[in-house]
Amino acid sequence: MTIVKWLIALIVLGAGPVALWRGWVQVPDQWNPWATLDISQPPNFLTGYKLGRLRNDSALCVQALATSQVRYSQQADSPADAKCPLVDVLRVNGSAVRLSSSFLATCPVAVAFAMFERHALQPAAQAVFGQPVSQVDHLGSFACRNVYGRSEGRLSQHASANALDIAGFRLADGRRISVLKDWPGEGDNSRFLRQVRDGACKNFNTVLGPEYNAAHRNHFHLDMGRWSVCR
Repeated sequence: MTIVKWLIALIVLGAGPVALWRGWVQVPDQWNPWATLDISQPPNFLTGYKLGRLRNDSALCVQALATSQVRYSQQADSPADAKCPLVDVLRVNGSAVRLSSSFLATCPVAVAFAMFERHALQPAAQAVFGQPVSQVDHLGSFACRNVYGRSEGRLSQHASANALDIAGFRLADGRRISVLKDWPGEGDNSRFLRQVRDGACKNFNTVLGPEYNAAHRNHFHLDMGRWSVCR
């Protein structure tokens, strides 16, 4: 019987969660909901749950990030009285792919980016172009502002570095792909961007792109807030 069938049988019998938690049943970590997320492993039906666990467990999040190729440094917390205080924030410097510049990010965003890069972005590039993405061009992550920069209302996910805006990509052969220029149409660039958007939705909680509204016509907004939106 396969691992998945064993898990289903245990859950049906009501013993699965307790048996796994107490260690009575040994299964590979990728099938154990309480094991650390391994970014190098293919996603499965537990990946979303494991990503959600990272929101309130910084130590577990750092353990997950250690299974990736992300290069980062820990940033000092900002003063508690700051308008947009940053706590447990990382500076992401790069990964297997270059970045147009480093960016600040909560650990869950850094993990989601690592998952997105490995299991969505690069597979899409290979499928459409037969070559990898060499660089991600972004518009930044941290901005102490309200949603859409309004004078009133709730703070944006960018105000806590819990979001990243991606404007485009560069392929290994030097070709540039722009969300603004290449999203419209039916060519390979457009097809690639749509695959990238769909893949991002499997790793980030909120993904907003050109089809959402005019404010996102030139980028994909990716965040790890509590709302689940894929537009």
